[in-house]
Amino acid sequence: MKASDIMVTEVITAKPSSDVHDIVELLLLNRISAVPVVNDTGGVVGMVSKGDLIRRSETDTRQERSWWPRLLVGGELLAAEYLREHASNVANVMTRGVISADPDTPVTDIATLLERRRIKRVPIVRNGKVAGIVSRANLIQALATCRKKALPARPIGEAELREKVVSRLRSEPRARPTFVNMTVTDGTVDLWGVVSSSVEKKALRTAVEVTLGVKAVNDNVIVRPVAAGT
Repeated sequence: MKASDIMVTEVITAKPSSDVHDIVELLLLNRISAVPVVNDTGGVVGMVSKGDLIRRSETDTRQERSWWPRLLVGGELLAAEYLREHASNVANVMTRGVISADPDTPVTDIATLLERRRIKRVPIVRNGKVAGIVSRANLIQALATCRKKALPARPIGEAELREKVVSRLRSEPRARPTFVNMTVTDGTVDLWGVVSSSVEKKALRTAVEVTLGVKAVNDNVIVRPVAAGT
């Protein structure tokens, strides 16, 4: 699955010259938390979000610093804070250096970007212009869609289902058991064996549960006791 499969294509944008108060109305009216800021050619130059508008002079939420912190942060940062709190145009309040991706970027890479960069959305850019946007909400929606698509189109025989489970466990080193056996009856998988920890036990069960065609799991796996003195 790629970014183009889950992105929102009707992207609401702003210009660097847009009025901050107009953007506030735009966010509220469309029930969104941020918009990309684009130049005259459609290139992304920033992002303005609710987080950029938390501290404003109009709501008396300005960043108040005592004289000692003011000396530490320096004049340039203080000037930037003043602009963010008082400026009327988007160019002075938006976040610059926006992380973007192209439409062919795998969804797993998008998820990694959101997680590592601690951001909530990624503009998708094609030929230098905004083609869409992927947010955390879009990833959750993709998860729901995958669940619907995962429903088996035909009944799966017991031998075939057992082979599917075994194949999945072999392909998942993080959930691969060493001393585990199983039987399959009418879509229900019975597990027996020994694992080293409760986390491995949960990972094993999860790997079986998410295998297409499995209806239920009877987990008889035990956790190997920790030897005394270890």
